[in-house]
Amino acid sequence: MPAVPAEDLQRRGAGEPSERVKERVVAAREVQLRRFRDHPGVFANAHMGPREVRRYCLIDAGAESLMRTAIRRLGLSARAYHRVLKLARTIADLAGVESIAATHVAEAVQYRSLDRTFGRTAVGVGAGIGGYA
Repeated sequence: MPAVPAEDLQRRGAGEPSERVKERVVAAREVQLRRFRDHPGVFANAHMGPREVRRYCLIDAGAESLMRTAIRRLGLSARAYHRVLKLARTIADLAGVESIAATHVAEAVQYRSLDRTFGRTAVGVGAGIGGYA
């Protein structure tokens, strides 16, 4: 991976304010609590089992094609496939949308790639942030 130029590291961009991020996280958690109110022991996307993943992580043909490519290139197991779908569901929840789009799946696959490259805690994924896997 190429080094990031110092100017890029020092540039102060207009990132999303922390208060707005907090609002999105709270809203996503509320969506998840409503989604799983009739599922004992399931409080967040990370807690979903295969049955809930099949029900709540529906993806379109474009996202499915992207997942097939990820499975082939990254050698994802069935468990890893479900973890990517759960993470994509969380990304969609944070975006405030019901449908999981190919962009959500692509972002989840990127996190999974980082997870495999640098280890789980290095990027915060799977460390329980926001309750997702």
